[in-house]
Amino acid sequence: MSLYNQLSATKITVLINGEPFLCLSDTSLASLLNYLDFDFRQIIVEYNNEIIKKELLHQIKLQHDDIIEIVTIVGGG
Repeated sequence: MSLYNQLSATKITVLINGEPFLCLSDTSLASLLNYLDFDFRQIIVEYNNEIIKKELLHQIKLQHDDIIEIVTIVGGG
């Protein structure tokens, strides 16, 4: 993202697992997950009550008041 885009982007609030999180309006869901250091292979993402396929995470741009639930898959024996 260019410096101009960073300066012109609007700050929005989304809910992540029930907690408010401030980000820029042109942030993709994939960028947010990368920023939060999630391993895409070990999570399931629900975006506004819909489970999202991993290949679509880059296409979704966050909007104010979006609701994101992230479930981490943990293996064990």
